[in-house]
Amino acid sequence: MRNKGVNYAKYGYIFSIPFVLTFLIFSLYPTIFTAVIGFTDLRGMGRTDFKFLKQPFDNFVLILNNPTFRKSLGNTALIWIMNFIPQILLSLLLTAWFTTRRFKVKGQGAFKVLLYMPNIITAATIAILFNSLFGYPKGPVNDLFMRFGWLDAPTNFHMQKWTARGVVAFIQFWMWYGNSMIVLIAGVLGIDPTLFEAAEIDGATSTQIFFKITLPRLKTILLYVLITSMIGGLQMFDIPRLFLWGGPDSATLTASLFIYNQAFSGSYLYNRAAAASMIMFFIIVVLSVALFHLMRDKDEAKFRKAEKLRIRNAKKQGELV
Repeated sequence: MRNKGVNYAKYGYIFSIPFVLTFLIFSLYPTIFTAVIGFTDLRGMGRTDFKFLKQPFDNFVLILNNPTFRKSLGNTALIWIMNFIPQILLSLLLTAWFTTRRFKVKGQGAFKVLLYMPNIITAATIAILFNSLFGYPKGPVNDLFMRFGWLDAPTNFHMQKWTARGVVAFIQFWMWYGNSMIVLIAGVLGIDPTLFEAAEIDGATSTQIFFKITLPRLKTILLYVLITSMIGGLQMFDIPRLFLWGGPDSATLTASLFIYNQAFSGSYLYNRAAAASMIMFFIIVVLSVALFHLMRDKDEAKFRKAEKLRIRNAKKQGELV
């Protein structure tokens, strides 16, 4: 039995102290400092002194007018779309396959581990792997395409813009579809099983059950997957950096890689890198709010609005009485 007069909540606060301290030191402080130096003249490694600019938004204007930054934004959006669409479609297909009640998949645990495994392999390892797979003039992909007659001569995939983007997008898709699948499966397992049983009794097919019962009740989980994938896609850095260093001709230069180049390549323009970081932060916030608005439960929103109106009218009537 619980001892009277003992406050057990304090232990929860004590256990949370390491996380809070870590967050304040390694996350919140760097974020605030980055936002501040975006309005300063801070340049050069090792400098600690800086002055605020007379025109505080000069760095932001310079970054927005930078054609390389605009190109990096376009590359980031394009590569994310190229990898997210097949990623979510395959994740939904595998989710339906693993969770269907009529078709029991044997060895589900092994399949899930194998499908999730690319997500835990380091980016450096994957970059080396795919660099070898698409090697020129000799590489497994070139050899395979030539054997099937799809190519007459070896192709340098690394030196063509669209093939380079395609390979980077495929790597991102291959790394993350397993993670999306696991999240969606967890969402399906949280749905009331009596809904599926009732649908089966009524003679609904597996396809009808998935589209009429499963998918509508996965809206919140789908929103989570979309938001996290969008944030990860806009922060894409490791694969473009390790695989092709943003080439060829900046075709795989992403916004995060642009920020890295501004801060640590040659001139050490910390102020402009910070400004670009805050612009990306603002873009992520705006897109996240827009997605929350578009994918909100409209019926629930209407109900809440009607409930607030009813309470307001009730209060007005009470005041009149």
